[in-house]
Amino acid sequence: MKISIKKLNEDARIPVRGSDEAAGYDLYAASCDPVTIAPHSTVMVGTGLAAAIPSGYFGAIFARSGLASKQGLRPANCVGVVDADYRGEIIVALHNDTDENRTIEAHERIAQLVIMPFVGADFVETEDLSDTERGEGGFGSSGKL
Repeated sequence: MKISIKKLNEDARIPVRGSDEAAGYDLYAASCDPVTIAPHSTVMVGTGLAAAIPSGYFGAIFARSGLASKQGLRPANCVGVVDADYRGEIIVALHNDTDENRTIEAHERIAQLVIMPFVGADFVETEDLSDTERGEGGFGSSGKL
């Protein structure tokens, strides 16, 4: 699959995978200056990129595991969504879960982009739903934690 990507500024870096089998493409902060994120705060960090994701797919923005587990930084919305018809800058809402200031350095990897298919649906209102063994059993209803 080929995805057209546009640099919106000269500091932007094209996403790359860390290995041949990696599902995610690293997204980089476009800023030349460090960005400090206060404790329990969110900062919008631009990538300086726009993309034309093919119809039937979307870009899922996930945390980088090392950044989240070692630095306490993750996307504020947990998983961001870049729709196929969006052509603006890909921006990561980066949240600091720690009690200390965290700094993103210029061109640091801030998240990962995974291209995923999705299934569109037409919702049809009804009075009744089919029965299942589980029924209306919700959180914890299976007996497993």
